[in-house]
Amino acid sequence: MEVEEKKVKMKFHILAIVCIVLFCVAISPVTLQNDTFYTIKIGEHIMQNGIDLQDPFSWHEDLPYTYPHWAYDTGIYLIYHLGEMLPIADGGMLFIYLSTVILCCLLGILLYITIHKTSKNVLFSFFLSLLAIFLLKDFIAARAQLLTFNLFLLTILCIENFLETKKKRYAIGIIILSIMIANVHVAVWPFFFVLFAPYIAEYIIASILEANLISKFILFVHKYKVNKIERKLAKEKTEEKRKQLEEDLEKAKQNLILQEEKEAKIIANMNQRREHLYKLKIKKNKAVKWLILVMILCAFTGLLTPLKDAPYTYLVKTMQGTTTQNISEHLPLTLYNDKETMIALALVFAILIFTDVKIKLSDFFMIAGLIFLSFMSRRQVSLFVLIGIPIFAKWVQYLIHKYDPQGSVEFMKLMTTFWGKVLTITIILFICCIMIKPKVEEKFVNESKYPVAASNWILENLDIENIRLYNEYNYGSYLLFRGIPVFIDSRADLYAPEFNKKEGEEEGRDIFSDYMNISSIGTYYETKFEKYEITHVILVNNAKLNMFLSRDENYQQLYKDDYFVIYERNVKK
Repeated sequence: MEVEEKKVKMKFHILAIVCIVLFCVAISPVTLQNDTFYTIKIGEHIMQNGIDLQDPFSWHEDLPYTYPHWAYDTGIYLIYHLGEMLPIADGGMLFIYLSTVILCCLLGILLYITIHKTSKNVLFSFFLSLLAIFLLKDFIAARAQLLTFNLFLLTILCIENFLETKKKRYAIGIIILSIMIANVHVAVWPFFFVLFAPYIAEYIIASILEANLISKFILFVHKYKVNKIERKLAKEKTEEKRKQLEEDLEKAKQNLILQEEKEAKIIANMNQRREHLYKLKIKKNKAVKWLILVMILCAFTGLLTPLKDAPYTYLVKTMQGTTTQNISEHLPLTLYNDKETMIALALVFAILIFTDVKIKLSDFFMIAGLIFLSFMSRRQVSLFVLIGIPIFAKWVQYLIHKYDPQGSVEFMKLMTTFWGKVLTITIILFICCIMIKPKVEEKFVNESKYPVAASNWILENLDIENIRLYNEYNYGSYLLFRGIPVFIDSRADLYAPEFNKKEGEEEGRDIFSDYMNISSIGTYYETKFEKYEITHVILVNNAKLNMFLSRDENYQQLYKDDYFVIYERNVKK
């Protein structure tokens, strides 16, 4: 029977992975995102010049640059360069798309493995993996975060396996993953330590409860009294006083015995209550003390990068600045505008409130922390889904085991029959076709968002080495990808004073705030253009600024297409 069950599980694993891969291929975006363009150029620059910690792409002089995901940038450039070497159209872009598909498929498979690890239910691991990938669809792109998601899941698997087996290889794996994250995506490296926090918090609380400090303090007082009386008795020579001390000693010993019996009862009752808590399960895993040591070692891996102190300071500087208040993915979560996250949170709260599911204290801390991070920044919703769904799977499995322990097993057997596999794959293919259909006509570069034709015109008609082009944030990366020096691009940190302050300067250049004020007409554009000695301006046709420049006699329209317009600024002599 066991052999037969293992065969069924193996068949289901294969079926699940095939379906997950198909789903991931379908959900992966064809059109490249803004950040991908500067990623390619930075990787190229690193291959040619090394990490010089200076920006080579904007026309602002001597801007320091952190290179926060230099390893990923280099890898993406090599992939792009490999594709460009092949005799196919857009080979580089095609290879980047394929790399995104591969990382997305790996993410889906790792989600399946992680959820199965935590829940032990292959059926719901499959369905929840598909759900997780669907909820993460907006975060799947050729960006460093996609690789980081995979590294985070591997970290969770290593932590869980280390706490279960205490094998050194998992501890070594955690340290290696920390080094990789510090070099692949330095901005999220501090979040790596969030993964440890719930386990450590549960260990500390369990240790405090187990210690029973108040009772032990009372016991200590009683022992101290006994020892004190014994010392006095040893020194006392008067018979009358010795007799009194002996009586006191006898009472003190009796009180000590009573207190020891009382403490034993307290500990027994406490352990019984801990075993039968309505919601929370508090368990002390002795391996956590070694996990703490691993975490401390990981804290030093931030030194194993070419970025100096960036792993320790980058996130702090980002939070201190104003860039996060003006970039959509960093803004606080608004549930009304994010229905999928609202439904996911509703499911979590429904299980917590309306069921008797048992929750590990570490899982409670993790979910609470992830929800807090999500409301701080909508970008962190990705971590809520990535780390929260494996925890959610434990709760679902508890309910299944309680109310229908054989139902999922029977359904799994049904899915692994010939017609079950045919039906499952057919349904997945149907869903994939629905998702792929809108993408058939998509190009790697969306010409309505990025100035493809306008860049061609600039390169053919303007001296890019001697102009100062004002451009907008959302397509600056594409301009620098085409070799056109930019005013700003989506590397927001580069243009913030927290990052570009030089040694000896009181403050850095706040180019980002100047851009925000110009684009929102929060300041007179001509004042800022004079400050930066702007010679040319490129804008999307519906930009607020375009309404003013189109009527300003000091700006001559040089180029216009369906999406973008270019002006030459007539500098007053």
